[in-house]
Amino acid sequence: MRMVLKDIIDQQPDMKVIAIAKDGEEAVEKVLSLKPDVITLDIEMPRKNGLEALTEIMQKFPTRVIMVSSLTSKDADITIECLEKGAFDFIQKPAGSTSWTFRDVQDELLKKIRESINVPIEKLKALHFLERQKIKKRTNFNIIGQKIVLIASSTGGPRSLDTIITQLPENLNVPVIIVQHMPPGFTKSLADRLDKISNLKVKEAEDGELLQRNVVYVAPGDYHLGLKQDAHKIKLFLDKSEKINNVRPSADFTFDLASEIFKENTLAAILTGMGRDGAKGAFKVKHYGGKVIAESKETCVVYGMPKIVVEEGYADFVLPNYQIPSKIVELLSKNSGGESSEYKSK
Repeated sequence: MRMVLKDIIDQQPDMKVIAIAKDGEEAVEKVLSLKPDVITLDIEMPRKNGLEALTEIMQKFPTRVIMVSSLTSKDADITIECLEKGAFDFIQKPAGSTSWTFRDVQDELLKKIRESINVPIEKLKALHFLERQKIKKRTNFNIIGQKIVLIASSTGGPRSLDTIITQLPENLNVPVIIVQHMPPGFTKSLADRLDKISNLKVKEAEDGELLQRNVVYVAPGDYHLGLKQDAHKIKLFLDKSEKINNVRPSADFTFDLASEIFKENTLAAILTGMGRDGAKGAFKVKHYGGKVIAESKETCVVYGMPKIVVEEGYADFVLPNYQIPSKIVELLSKNSGGESSEYKSK
């Protein structure tokens, strides 16, 4: 496995492997002595596992780290925690990952290594060792009317989501949909982790379920997540059509359908990430009179997706991630309509 990775990287004209470590303990030692620009770090390792090694590295010599994870529920859970503790991103091992099949993901690996170099180390270690606790206190407001919050995120997303979702109140009184670019399995781990530390219920979206208030739905990996009207109610559906912006799930897909239903009562937030997914969706939200928040460069790990939204003039507000929860509450509280017990289509 290590030799396959070394071979892939050493074939590139702009990068070179300077060391290989056989376990987490040795990895930490070599990082401290050799000070590499980027590290690939397996989840499962002897002596120190990936999470333990990452935690020590980010404390002693913060470095850009790309996790290498197999698709097991345990590894997926640990991967999400690693992303929240300072890892830049991760790649998923394909089946039979100790053989040449790893080359199936070499383009993704090389792209992420190159992208990570542009990220200041300060962005990766900021706020990382703050333990967030579930806020029990109810806030003194009541949002009424049929509204929806849509969130798009990619690289760096789990940490911004950790900041935003955990600070939303339990009586938000609207549904929230998250489109985070991740493979299958990892989105379930992301939803489960957010659910444990948030006031709202967070779950991976299921095909055919009814949209409910005070629930955060995470689009499953490798599926677009849509909304449709059904017998005066709104249902979620999963879609396997072609990738959009080279990703599935795509925020553009979800934002487009949601804004057609909720019109001016749509609130969208575009968070950190590579590429331009969410830009067309933000345009659609604005077209129907909704509001758009873009995460500012200050807290973005990768100022890509929000930058496009800002440059194209779709952002009503540009804010660091820690100011987004209060802005969401403020915007939802304005112009509230009549109370409704369930979500119905118009």
